[in-house]
Amino acid sequence: MDKYYFPCFVMILFLFNCGQPKVERESRHTRHVGSAKNVLDYVGTPTKPRDRDMLMFSDQGAWFGYSMPKNITGGGFSGPFLMTQENGVWSSSNLIQFQLTTNNGHKTIDWKDALVTQKSFSSHLEQVFTDSVLGVWQQLVFLSGHTAVQRTVVTNKSEDPITLKAHYHGELFDIGITMSKEDNLLKLISSKSDAVGYIQFLDEEVNISIGNGNSYKLNTEDFVLEPGDSKSFLVSQTFIFPEYFWEKEKEAILKIDFDSLLKARQIEKEDELKSLCLERKDVFKDSIYHQLLSKAHLTLQNNWRIPAGELKHQGLFPSYHYEWFHGFWSWDSWKHAVGLALYNPELAKNQMRAMYDFQSENGFIVDCVYRDTTIEAHNYRDTKPPLSAWAVVKIMEQDSDTSFVQEMYPKLKKYHNWWYVDRDHDQDGLCEYGSTDGTIIAAKWESGMDNAIRFDDSKILKNSENAFSLDQESVDLNAYLYAEKLYMATLAEFLKKNEEAVKWKSDASMLKERIQKQFFNEEDGWFYDTNLKGDTFIKGAGSEGWIPLWAKAATAEQADAIKTRMMDPKKFYVKVPFQTMSADHPKFNPLKGYWRGPNWLDQAYFGIKGLRNYGFDKEADEATVKLLNGAEGLFDIGSPIYENYHPLTGEGLNAPNFSWSAAHILMLLTKDK
Repeated sequence: MDKYYFPCFVMILFLFNCGQPKVERESRHTRHVGSAKNVLDYVGTPTKPRDRDMLMFSDQGAWFGYSMPKNITGGGFSGPFLMTQENGVWSSSNLIQFQLTTNNGHKTIDWKDALVTQKSFSSHLEQVFTDSVLGVWQQLVFLSGHTAVQRTVVTNKSEDPITLKAHYHGELFDIGITMSKEDNLLKLISSKSDAVGYIQFLDEEVNISIGNGNSYKLNTEDFVLEPGDSKSFLVSQTFIFPEYFWEKEKEAILKIDFDSLLKARQIEKEDELKSLCLERKDVFKDSIYHQLLSKAHLTLQNNWRIPAGELKHQGLFPSYHYEWFHGFWSWDSWKHAVGLALYNPELAKNQMRAMYDFQSENGFIVDCVYRDTTIEAHNYRDTKPPLSAWAVVKIMEQDSDTSFVQEMYPKLKKYHNWWYVDRDHDQDGLCEYGSTDGTIIAAKWESGMDNAIRFDDSKILKNSENAFSLDQESVDLNAYLYAEKLYMATLAEFLKKNEEAVKWKSDASMLKERIQKQFFNEEDGWFYDTNLKGDTFIKGAGSEGWIPLWAKAATAEQADAIKTRMMDPKKFYVKVPFQTMSADHPKFNPLKGYWRGPNWLDQAYFGIKGLRNYGFDKEADEATVKLLNGAEGLFDIGSPIYENYHPLTGEGLNAPNFSWSAAHILMLLTKDK
């Protein structure tokens, strides 16, 4: 028996001699990892480089991922899908396809008919094939942010010895990668990326032949399997950027014990999921919410990327699935960090650092940044709403790391003060959204609510060089700034900067009073933006109207009025409640309005948290249940979490696998500190 597979031999016999495997026994999953089984559907075979018809599994921050084949012609996993070049392309339909032949060259297994199961977990992928003679068990797990390892175990189920030969083959799509042979490995060089690929066939003497620089074939020596015996094969797949060291990674690969690696990943995911489940609100203890937490956790995992190129710290894409979201955005990052803090505070800290690495001398934070600026340039035309102090406090609540707070506090202070220098046109202490290049479109982007109706008639005004404001003061922006002052006070107190804490609170108190007086329309019972003078409301009820409740900037009477309108089925309490604008407005159009009606889960969260802040817990609980049940597929096995949802039908809209949607699901279901 192969020495590398002895720990799993008994399980293999069970799988292949007893028919359909029992999930709980099959891979010894712990309870929380088991809840993540198949919560996302990774089955699909790419037919072209930019195929987006399936989801992709990734881990450890790797810039590549895999699916499980739908059109099965051999063993192996679909891909890899490479985020190391362009904005994500498939390298192959199956670059490490596995075959078995007898000693006379005949194929031994009909892979399509032999498929027993394909399963995914947050820790790994696996698939089982079996017929009357052979069983094949394949698993794929990530060693690091550079390397994934695929194990194939072949078991003789018959009563006679079998002589077999194993084969691997694969062919690259035409994506600018050339393949060459070096000893016992394949090397992949791209004309479109500085990441280098290495495929190593471990523990075997193999014969590799290269075809035209884009394909290969590989054969092992003949081997004999006695009845009941198993043999395992390991292949590592590495895609590594030049700032990392291949020789060091290669050394780690050669020391792999697959069972130990898989167990380490399972324990890692178990601990993370356990942390989330322990934090659940009492009303969300049902197993269906456990499963949803697992789906949200896995969505964030698949979007995780280690530092590379221009990105100096690890963080999360908004969605790997949408090709224009292969970077880090500022307010996405703040939201990701709050969700991540619940189970991985270190990653949350680095998500914050990833954006603050680009802070300008005057305090400005860039809108979005990318690994490779020859593909897309960083966007310095605008920033995003100020939510970073909120994120740092939430990280601090989970992990009271004084050094991190000390590191971030002066940067947060600088960014907060920047708003009052570059985004307060009339210097009255109330800020406006704006841009650095004087364009209205970038100023709208700065709000994060790109085409919201409140900006339909906005004009741009120059404040100073490279500093422009819209001609309106926005209620959400000033509510965010109010909340930020209080969060800054919390951080100052933590650092024993008591005088600064007092000043933050004093400034917040004055701003709170101004928000209550200027932005609230008593007749409508809603908060609106106003003109610069503050004497004209810019009407059209949108989700910005409940941000003062999230920030705790409203009076109790104002909060009650807002609650009444939020809970109105003709306005905001629809199938997927608390969408971005009132359903009875003539410009409401979820299918043609990115911020004119769709339900974004971040805005819905702010609304629900706002209700809780004013004691409306019953309404908040009911709205959360309605929201999660109304949004298509959230509780369904296999369905992804979308960027936003149609509030009347529940249809998932725009990008699947959306990180901030996942992060806010975690916030909705867990307790506040």
